[in-house]
Amino acid sequence: MAANAKQRKETWEVINDREKDLNDYDSIDKPTEVLLGEDCMLFHELGKVVQARSYRVSVGAPPDLFYNDSESRKYTTSSRIQNVQAEMTHRALELLQLDGPSLILDIGCGSGLSGEILSAVTSTDGGPHIWIGMDISPYMLDIALRREVEGDLVLSDIGDGIPFRPGSFDAAISISAIQWLCNAESSEVSPQARLSRFFNGLYAGLRRGGRAVCQFYPKNELQRSMISSAAVKAGFGAGILEDNPGNKNAKFYLVLTVGGGAVQGDITSVVLNMRDVDIQDARRRSSVGKIESKRKGNKAWIMQKKDQMQRKGKVVKASSKYTGRSRRRLAF
Repeated sequence: MAANAKQRKETWEVINDREKDLNDYDSIDKPTEVLLGEDCMLFHELGKVVQARSYRVSVGAPPDLFYNDSESRKYTTSSRIQNVQAEMTHRALELLQLDGPSLILDIGCGSGLSGEILSAVTSTDGGPHIWIGMDISPYMLDIALRREVEGDLVLSDIGDGIPFRPGSFDAAISISAIQWLCNAESSEVSPQARLSRFFNGLYAGLRRGGRAVCQFYPKNELQRSMISSAAVKAGFGAGILEDNPGNKNAKFYLVLTVGGGAVQGDITSVVLNMRDVDIQDARRRSSVGKIESKRKGNKAWIMQKKDQMQRKGKVVKASSKYTGRSRRRLAF
Protein backbone atom coordinates (compact mmCIF):
# COMPACT_ATOMS: atom_id res chain seq x y z
CA MET A 1 0.00 0.00 0.00
CA ALA A 2 2.84 2.39 0.89
CA ALA A 3 4.54 1.76 -2.46
CA ASN A 4 1.30 2.43 -4.37
CA ALA A 5 0.74 5.67 -2.42
CA LYS A 6 4.28 6.77 -3.26
CA GLN A 7 3.74 6.04 -6.97
CA ARG A 8 0.47 7.99 -7.00
CA LYS A 9 2.21 10.94 -5.33
CA GLU A 10 4.96 10.89 -7.95
CA THR A 11 2.32 10.71 -10.67
CA TRP A 12 0.49 13.81 -9.46
CA GLU A 13 3.79 15.68 -9.21
CA VAL A 14 4.46 14.90 -12.89
CA ILE A 15 0.97 16.13 -13.84
CA ASN A 16 1.36 19.34 -11.85
CA ASP A 17 4.70 20.02 -13.53
CA ARG A 18 3.10 19.47 -16.93
CA GLU A 19 0.30 21.91 -16.10
CA LYS A 20 2.83 24.59 -15.20
CA ASP A 21 4.53 24.15 -18.56
CA LEU A 22 1.18 24.49 -20.33
CA ASN A 23 0.82 28.03 -18.99
CA ASP A 24 3.52 29.10 -21.46
CA TYR A 25 1.19 28.27 -24.35
CA ASP A 26 -1.90 30.01 -25.64
CA SER A 27 -5.17 28.47 -24.54
CA ILE A 28 -7.40 26.79 -27.08
CA ASP A 29 -11.14 27.29 -27.37
CA LYS A 30 -12.09 23.64 -27.08
CA PRO A 31 -10.13 21.63 -24.49
CA THR A 32 -8.52 18.48 -25.79
CA GLU A 33 -9.05 15.36 -23.74
CA VAL A 34 -6.96 12.32 -23.13
CA LEU A 35 -9.52 9.52 -23.12
CA LEU A 36 -9.33 7.03 -20.32
CA GLY A 37 -9.23 3.27 -20.30
CA GLU A 38 -9.33 1.12 -17.18
CA ASP A 39 -5.97 2.36 -15.90
CA CYS A 40 -5.70 5.76 -17.58
CA MET A 41 -6.58 9.25 -16.47
CA LEU A 42 -8.78 11.82 -18.13
CA PHE A 43 -7.65 15.40 -18.01
CA HIS A 44 -8.18 18.64 -19.96
CA GLU A 45 -5.23 20.41 -21.51
CA LEU A 46 -5.96 23.55 -19.51
CA GLY A 47 -7.38 23.62 -16.02
CA LYS A 48 -7.00 20.97 -13.38
CA VAL A 49 -9.79 18.56 -14.29
CA VAL A 50 -8.69 15.07 -13.41
CA GLN A 51 -10.70 11.88 -12.98
CA ALA A 52 -8.99 8.63 -12.10
CA ARG A 53 -10.11 5.26 -10.80
CA SER A 54 -6.62 3.88 -10.63
CA TYR A 55 -3.37 4.82 -12.32
CA ARG A 56 0.03 3.24 -12.24
CA VAL A 57 3.24 4.62 -13.68
CA SER A 58 5.75 2.06 -14.89
CA VAL A 59 8.67 4.07 -13.58
CA GLY A 60 11.13 1.44 -14.74
CA ALA A 61 9.91 1.23 -18.34
CA PRO A 62 12.66 2.30 -20.78
CA PRO A 63 10.48 4.54 -23.01
CA ASP A 64 9.09 6.35 -19.97
CA LEU A 65 12.63 7.04 -18.76
CA PHE A 66 14.15 7.74 -22.15
CA TYR A 67 11.46 10.03 -23.60
CA ASN A 68 11.59 12.82 -21.04
CA ASP A 69 10.65 16.39 -21.89
CA SER A 70 13.94 17.14 -23.63
CA GLU A 71 14.13 13.94 -25.68
CA SER A 72 10.45 14.20 -26.67
CA ARG A 73 11.02 17.69 -28.07
CA LYS A 74 14.14 16.59 -29.97
CA TYR A 75 12.30 13.60 -31.44
CA THR A 76 9.36 15.69 -32.63
CA THR A 77 11.36 18.57 -34.12
CA SER A 78 14.01 16.50 -35.94
CA SER A 79 13.42 16.70 -39.70
CA ARG A 80 15.26 13.42 -40.24
CA ILE A 81 13.03 11.58 -37.77
CA GLN A 82 9.94 13.17 -39.28
CA ASN A 83 10.91 11.92 -42.75
CA VAL A 84 11.71 8.39 -41.55
CA GLN A 85 8.51 8.26 -39.50
CA ALA A 86 6.45 9.40 -42.48
CA GLU A 87 8.06 6.80 -44.75
CA MET A 88 7.37 3.96 -42.32
CA THR A 89 3.80 5.12 -41.68
CA HIS A 90 3.01 5.19 -45.40
CA ARG A 91 4.50 1.70 -45.74
CA ALA A 92 2.37 0.45 -42.86
CA LEU A 93 -0.75 1.95 -44.47
CA GLU A 94 0.15 0.19 -47.70
CA LEU A 95 0.33 -3.12 -45.83
CA LEU A 96 -2.96 -2.48 -44.03
CA GLN A 97 -4.74 -2.13 -47.42
CA LEU A 98 -7.69 -0.22 -46.00
CA ASP A 99 -10.42 0.25 -48.58
CA GLY A 100 -12.49 2.81 -46.67
CA PRO A 101 -12.62 5.14 -43.66
CA SER A 102 -11.51 3.20 -40.58
CA LEU A 103 -11.04 3.56 -36.85
CA ILE A 104 -7.33 2.94 -36.25
CA LEU A 105 -5.42 2.39 -33.02
CA ASP A 106 -1.98 4.04 -33.07
CA ILE A 107 0.17 2.04 -30.62
CA GLY A 108 3.05 4.07 -29.20
CA CYS A 109 1.71 7.19 -30.90
CA GLY A 110 4.28 9.50 -29.29
CA SER A 111 3.74 13.13 -30.29
CA GLY A 112 1.34 12.24 -33.08
CA LEU A 113 3.67 12.22 -36.11
CA SER A 114 2.07 9.07 -37.55
CA GLY A 115 -1.40 10.20 -36.50
CA GLU A 116 -1.11 13.32 -38.62
CA ILE A 117 -0.54 11.14 -41.68
CA LEU A 118 -3.55 8.99 -40.80
CA SER A 119 -5.71 12.12 -40.52
CA ALA A 120 -4.46 13.42 -43.87
CA VAL A 121 -5.49 10.34 -45.93
CA THR A 122 -7.99 11.51 -48.55
CA SER A 123 -11.21 9.81 -49.65
CA THR A 124 -9.57 8.74 -52.92
CA ASP A 125 -7.02 6.76 -50.90
CA GLY A 126 -9.57 5.16 -48.57
CA GLY A 127 -9.79 7.90 -45.95
CA PRO A 128 -10.47 9.89 -43.96
CA HIS A 129 -9.46 7.78 -40.97
CA ILE A 130 -10.22 8.36 -37.30
CA TRP A 131 -7.48 7.35 -34.88
CA ILE A 132 -6.85 6.91 -31.18
CA GLY A 133 -3.26 6.94 -29.94
CA MET A 134 -1.80 5.40 -26.81
CA ASP A 135 1.64 5.97 -25.32
CA ILE A 136 3.44 5.48 -22.00
CA SER A 137 5.25 8.83 -22.07
CA PRO A 138 3.29 11.79 -20.62
CA TYR A 139 5.84 14.12 -22.18
CA MET A 140 5.18 12.79 -25.69
CA LEU A 141 1.42 13.09 -25.22
CA ASP A 142 1.87 16.59 -23.83
CA ILE A 143 3.59 17.65 -27.05
CA ALA A 144 0.85 15.97 -29.10
CA LEU A 145 -1.75 18.02 -27.21
CA ARG A 146 0.14 21.24 -27.86
CA ARG A 147 0.37 20.37 -31.55
CA GLU A 148 -3.43 19.95 -31.58
CA VAL A 149 -3.46 16.59 -33.33
CA GLU A 150 -6.87 15.33 -34.43
CA GLY A 151 -6.74 11.96 -32.69
CA ASP A 152 -7.74 11.17 -29.12
CA LEU A 153 -4.91 10.21 -26.78
CA VAL A 154 -4.54 7.59 -24.06
CA LEU A 155 -1.78 7.54 -21.43
CA SER A 156 -1.15 3.82 -20.93
CA ASP A 157 1.52 1.11 -20.91
CA ILE A 158 0.92 -1.32 -23.77
CA GLY A 159 2.67 -4.00 -21.71
CA ASP A 160 -0.40 -3.97 -19.46
CA GLY A 161 -2.73 -4.73 -22.38
CA ILE A 162 -5.09 -2.75 -24.61
CA PRO A 163 -7.76 -0.96 -22.50
CA PHE A 164 -10.62 -0.99 -25.02
CA ARG A 165 -13.74 -3.00 -25.64
CA PRO A 166 -13.44 -6.11 -27.85
CA GLY A 167 -13.81 -5.45 -31.56
CA SER A 168 -13.42 -1.67 -31.22
CA PHE A 169 -10.93 -1.09 -34.05
CA ASP A 170 -10.81 -1.80 -37.77
CA ALA A 171 -7.01 -1.72 -37.81
CA ALA A 172 -3.95 -0.90 -35.73
CA ILE A 173 -0.59 0.63 -36.53
CA SER A 174 2.62 0.89 -34.53
CA ILE A 175 5.88 2.58 -35.48
CA SER A 176 9.07 1.79 -33.54
CA ALA A 177 7.35 0.83 -30.29
CA ILE A 178 6.82 -2.89 -29.62
CA GLN A 179 10.54 -3.71 -29.29
CA TRP A 180 10.44 -1.95 -25.89
CA LEU A 181 8.31 -4.84 -24.61
CA CYS A 182 11.32 -7.16 -24.86
CA ASN A 183 13.26 -5.24 -22.20
CA ALA A 184 13.45 -6.46 -18.62
CA GLU A 185 14.62 -3.79 -16.17
CA SER A 186 14.42 -6.10 -13.16
CA SER A 187 13.91 -9.75 -12.27
CA GLU A 188 10.25 -8.96 -11.56
CA VAL A 189 9.60 -7.90 -15.16
CA SER A 190 8.80 -10.66 -17.65
CA PRO A 191 9.10 -9.65 -21.33
CA GLN A 192 7.12 -12.77 -22.32
CA ALA A 193 4.26 -11.78 -20.01
CA ARG A 194 4.23 -8.19 -21.31
CA LEU A 195 4.22 -9.40 -24.92
CA SER A 196 1.43 -11.85 -24.13
CA ARG A 197 -0.76 -9.18 -22.50
CA PHE A 198 -0.17 -6.80 -25.38
CA PHE A 199 -0.94 -9.20 -28.24
CA ASN A 200 -3.90 -10.80 -26.45
CA GLY A 201 -5.36 -7.35 -25.82
CA LEU A 202 -4.70 -6.26 -29.41
CA TYR A 203 -6.31 -9.42 -30.79
CA ALA A 204 -9.41 -8.77 -28.71
CA GLY A 205 -9.51 -5.06 -29.60
CA LEU A 206 -9.57 -5.67 -33.38
CA ARG A 207 -12.72 -6.68 -35.23
CA ARG A 208 -12.81 -10.03 -37.00
CA GLY A 209 -10.99 -9.69 -40.30
CA GLY A 210 -9.03 -6.69 -39.02
CA ARG A 211 -5.32 -6.12 -39.54
CA ALA A 212 -2.43 -4.62 -37.66
CA VAL A 213 1.03 -3.59 -38.87
CA CYS A 214 3.78 -3.05 -36.30
CA GLN A 215 7.12 -1.67 -37.48
CA PHE A 216 9.86 -2.53 -35.00
CA TYR A 217 13.63 -2.78 -34.53
CA PRO A 218 14.62 -6.13 -32.99
CA LYS A 219 18.04 -6.15 -31.35
CA ASN A 220 18.65 -9.73 -32.43
CA GLU A 221 17.01 -12.87 -33.78
CA LEU A 222 15.82 -13.82 -30.29
CA GLN A 223 13.74 -10.65 -29.94
CA ARG A 224 12.34 -11.13 -33.42
CA SER A 225 11.30 -14.66 -32.55
CA MET A 226 9.86 -13.63 -29.17
CA ILE A 227 7.63 -11.00 -30.77
CA SER A 228 6.35 -13.14 -33.66
CA SER A 229 5.77 -16.17 -31.40
CA ALA A 230 3.75 -14.11 -28.92
CA ALA A 231 1.58 -12.81 -31.76
CA VAL A 232 0.89 -16.31 -33.09
CA LYS A 233 0.06 -17.61 -29.59
CA ALA A 234 -2.49 -14.81 -29.23
CA GLY A 235 -4.29 -16.11 -32.32
CA PHE A 236 -2.98 -13.83 -35.06
CA GLY A 237 -2.03 -14.88 -38.54
CA ALA A 238 1.46 -13.36 -38.47
CA GLY A 239 4.37 -12.74 -40.80
CA ILE A 240 7.39 -10.44 -40.87
CA LEU A 241 8.16 -8.26 -43.87
CA GLU A 242 11.73 -6.94 -44.06
CA ASP A 243 12.55 -3.87 -46.15
CA ASN A 244 16.19 -3.45 -47.25
CA PRO A 245 17.24 -6.89 -45.95
CA GLY A 246 20.89 -7.22 -44.96
CA ASN A 247 21.26 -3.44 -44.83
CA LYS A 248 21.91 -1.30 -41.76
CA ASN A 249 18.73 0.57 -42.69
CA ALA A 250 16.63 -2.62 -42.66
CA LYS A 251 13.13 -2.15 -41.28
CA PHE A 252 10.90 -4.93 -39.99
CA TYR A 253 7.10 -4.94 -40.26
CA LEU A 254 5.05 -7.45 -38.32
CA VAL A 255 1.87 -7.98 -40.37
CA LEU A 256 -1.01 -9.37 -38.32
CA THR A 257 -4.46 -10.56 -39.35
CA VAL A 258 -7.47 -11.59 -37.28
CA GLY A 259 -9.46 -14.60 -38.48
CA GLY A 260 -13.11 -14.38 -39.41
CA GLY A 261 -12.72 -12.02 -42.36
CA ALA A 262 -11.65 -12.45 -45.95
CA VAL A 263 -8.00 -13.00 -45.01
CA GLN A 264 -8.63 -16.15 -42.95
CA GLY A 265 -5.42 -15.74 -40.99
CA ASP A 266 -2.93 -16.10 -43.87
CA ILE A 267 -0.88 -12.95 -44.38
CA THR A 268 0.80 -14.12 -47.60
CA SER A 269 -2.18 -12.71 -49.50
CA VAL A 270 -1.52 -9.32 -47.91
CA VAL A 271 1.92 -8.89 -49.47
CA LEU A 272 1.37 -10.97 -52.62
CA ASN A 273 2.29 -9.03 -55.81
CA MET A 274 3.43 -6.07 -53.71
CA ARG A 275 6.40 -4.09 -54.96
CA ASP A 276 9.87 -5.32 -53.92
CA VAL A 277 8.46 -8.15 -51.81
CA ASP A 278 9.83 -11.69 -51.90
CA ILE A 279 7.73 -14.17 -49.90
CA GLN A 280 9.64 -16.85 -48.01
CA ASP A 281 7.06 -19.11 -46.40
CA ALA A 282 8.90 -20.99 -43.65
CA ARG A 283 5.79 -23.01 -42.84
CA ARG A 284 5.58 -24.60 -46.28
CA ARG A 285 9.32 -25.03 -46.61
CA SER A 286 9.55 -26.97 -43.36
CA SER A 287 6.44 -28.96 -44.22
CA VAL A 288 7.85 -30.07 -47.57
CA GLY A 289 11.12 -31.05 -45.90
CA LYS A 290 9.33 -33.25 -43.42
CA ILE A 291 7.34 -35.01 -46.13
CA GLU A 292 10.41 -35.69 -48.26
CA SER A 293 12.47 -36.96 -45.33
CA LYS A 294 9.86 -39.69 -44.71
CA ARG A 295 9.94 -41.00 -48.27
CA LYS A 296 12.11 -44.09 -48.29
CA GLY A 297 14.45 -44.27 -51.27
CA ASN A 298 14.63 -40.60 -52.23
CA LYS A 299 17.90 -38.66 -52.25
CA ALA A 300 17.41 -37.05 -48.83
CA TRP A 301 16.73 -40.44 -47.25
CA ILE A 302 19.76 -42.04 -48.94
CA MET A 303 22.11 -39.21 -47.90
CA GLN A 304 20.90 -39.48 -44.32
CA LYS A 305 21.53 -43.23 -44.25
CA LYS A 306 24.98 -42.85 -45.79
CA ASP A 307 25.88 -40.24 -43.19
CA GLN A 308 24.78 -42.61 -40.41
CA MET A 309 26.91 -45.41 -41.88
CA GLN A 310 29.98 -43.16 -42.14
CA ARG A 311 29.66 -42.16 -38.47
CA LYS A 312 29.67 -45.87 -37.61
CA GLY A 313 33.00 -46.24 -39.42
CA LYS A 314 31.71 -48.25 -42.36
CA VAL A 315 32.84 -47.83 -45.95
CA VAL A 316 30.29 -45.89 -47.99
CA LYS A 317 30.27 -45.40 -51.74
CA ALA A 318 30.91 -41.80 -52.81
CA SER A 319 27.85 -39.74 -53.73
CA SER A 320 27.34 -38.25 -57.18
CA LYS A 321 24.71 -36.37 -59.12
CA TYR A 322 23.08 -39.73 -59.87
CA THR A 323 22.59 -40.64 -56.21
CA GLY A 324 18.92 -41.18 -55.49
CA ARG A 325 17.84 -40.45 -59.05
CA SER A 326 14.50 -41.69 -60.27
CA ARG A 327 14.83 -44.64 -62.62
CA ARG A 328 12.43 -45.23 -65.46
CA ARG A 329 10.87 -48.64 -65.43
CA LEU A 330 10.57 -50.45 -68.73
CA ALA A 331 7.77 -52.85 -69.48
CA PHE A 332 8.52 -56.02 -71.48
